Amino acid sequence: MYQLNVQKNIIVIGGNAAGPAAAAKTKRTAPDANVLMIEAGEFISTGTCELPYVLSGEIKNYEDIVFFSADSFEKEKGVKVLTSHFVEKIDRNKKNLTVKNLKNGNKFELSYDKLILCTGSNAKSIPLLPNNLSNVFTLKSVRDLINIKNYLERNNVRNVLVIGAGYIGLEIADALKTLGYPVTILEKENLPMPGLEDETRHLVLDLLEQNNVEFIGEAKDFRIKHDGQKFLNLKLQGRVLEYDLVLLSIGFEPNNTLAVTSKLSIGKFGGITVDQRLKTNDPNIYAAGDCIEVINRLTGKPDYIPLATIAHQTGHIAGENAAGGNSHIQPFVKNIAVKIFGKTLISVGLNSVEAKKYFHNTGEVHAVIPNLVKVMPDSENVFGKIIFDKNSKLILGANFLGNREAVGYGDLIASFISNKIKAAELAKINYNYTPPVSPFVNLLSVLGRKIESAK
Repeated sequence: MYQLNVQKNIIVIGGNAAGPAAAAKTKRTAPDANVLMIEAGEFISTGTCELPYVLSGEIKNYEDIVFFSADSFEKEKGVKVLTSHFVEKIDRNKKNLTVKNLKNGNKFELSYDKLILCTGSNAKSIPLLPNNLSNVFTLKSVRDLINIKNYLERNNVRNVLVIGAGYIGLEIADALKTLGYPVTILEKENLPMPGLEDETRHLVLDLLEQNNVEFIGEAKDFRIKHDGQKFLNLKLQGRVLEYDLVLLSIGFEPNNTLAVTSKLSIGKFGGITVDQRLKTNDPNIYAAGDCIEVINRLTGKPDYIPLATIAHQTGHIAGENAAGGNSHIQPFVKNIAVKIFGKTLISVGLNSVEAKKYFHNTGEVHAVIPNLVKVMPDSENVFGKIIFDKNSKLILGANFLGNREAVGYGDLIASFISNKIKAAELAKINYNYTPPVSPFVNLLSVLGRKIESAK
């Protein structure tokens, strides 16, 4: 049994992204506190966003994305860590936890003064797919990655099915295609990348076709056959399609089980409800990361934005405040990037459908221009679209598809949204120009001029 034996006990549940940020910040803020981090898995402080690139071989070893062991985290951060331990129950009245050691099955109790929930998110499932099929996987953790790689090495995998054409699904498809496997993507909508602009989605579809990835859209009515151990085939549109490996990637949802059983307040997206200090409806419990809902800066409404950057930021704030601080979070602008088949895809803020829901007079502009001077041998076209409010001329959202420059475009647009800078100001910036790395006429300048002249 593990005992906490000092007066102020602060426990963090969850050891990836938000959890380590919260635990380290707690210890820095209150050095005399006894800080403990509990993780159900075998690894802590992992690079979840890097998983597809380890799968593809671009990053050589999974050890490279495990940034701390339990021992090294304690040594560097001063935080005790328990891995392979699962918190079964929170008793809010007694302020204690029931913890199960997953290696030996032993259970014990721990008391806390302050508690920080960083339980993260779960990969969504499909009822038609039992969760125990040996050739069906998600890519959510280092353990998932190890299992997939082991399966590929030990079995004759001739073709792969990826279910879901969102960010993670496309990254997985790219990784497996890099490894040389024929890949099919199954998506319930008619185009890949649900939630993005139709123009962008058509460009992504073209990208899939150029890289010989089969895309099956509008796959809403299909049947899956399995023998209780393995996925065998699916029946769709009169066809029977067989695959040796299935990657399920239909999105994430908050891991809220512990919060629900503890009767903490839960929002409309299933995330834990927190205030600006990341405190739950229990004054002794804070929460951070993918398990919480945050405020969308554009809508002013609760939203679910499971991004590593937000998890890290909220973890820091929750850790500081649990230790006695008084830091506050600000509403967030959604800013997402994904690299697929050599291209960089960016989505910022709201899409046009969301924008029309919250703003009554919206406009859209788009453009395609070279990312470098045309005469440069590496010059490629980059697509950009901006959604804006015609009344205020403020930016509401944007999509970009190009090379690495698209990341900078996304960050600048996010800054414009956060600081409520009028869209036309994009045309007035003196952008850097040097032929090997930037164009003479910047895409954002073109879009800014179009917005400026929009009626």
